[in-house]
Amino acid sequence: MSLVLLHGLTFDKRHWDPLRRVLPAGRPVLAPDLPGHGDAPRRDTYRMAEVAGIIHDQVTAAGLTDPVLIGHSIGGIIATKYAALYPARAVINLDQPLLPGPFGATVRQAEPLLRGPDWRQFWDRMLAGMAIGTLPPEARKIVENDTDPRPDLLLGYWDELLHHTDEAIRAERQTDLAALREREVGYRWVTAGEPPLPYLGWLTAALPSVAVTVMPGSHFPHLADPAAIAALIPGQ
Repeated sequence: MSLVLLHGLTFDKRHWDPLRRVLPAGRPVLAPDLPGHGDAPRRDTYRMAEVAGIIHDQVTAAGLTDPVLIGHSIGGIIATKYAALYPARAVINLDQPLLPGPFGATVRQAEPLLRGPDWRQFWDRMLAGMAIGTLPPEARKIVENDTDPRPDLLLGYWDELLHHTDEAIRAERQTDLAALREREVGYRWVTAGEPPLPYLGWLTAALPSVAVTVMPGSHFPHLADPAAIAALIPGQ
């Protein structure tokens, strides 16, 4: 069974190195740089469906079929969109709610800052809330060094938050989850904190088969405990 690993915003494929070390030898794994990250070319736009299509082209080129997708942070949204559009066996979403919630309002309020010379202040505040200090030394080094934050990435990948209403995003997510439900695609959400009951109620109503795993700690569960994440992968 093949795996596709999708990293988070501003990071790159190196974030999967600890997880890859604990996976069974010989398992097909594709860990691409998301568009605009690492060695991947920059684009004028980074809409979720566009990015999912680019990933699908790479999956096809690699000869993979029906992969399990593991997506961290915004990679969790991309993995969900991918599975709604293309064949997939399962999705493991690492610490990414599918609805904007308070984060969406925060990003919208920060748009003028993100478009100005002091944009890095906002990203640094985001990092400060990710409990990076709780990570093991190697994991903390990866988070701090294997990253390239840029305003074009933040504004591009957050375009949906900036230009769509919460209601429109909710409707799109429900359509995506309905596609997963119809095709019986497995779905697990790994969250660093107890999920808010209203969100959990929405998620389980939209996708009754969803599995929720709470892993207290940082925003980077795949770096904090890669073996625990590997154990969640179907077919391990």
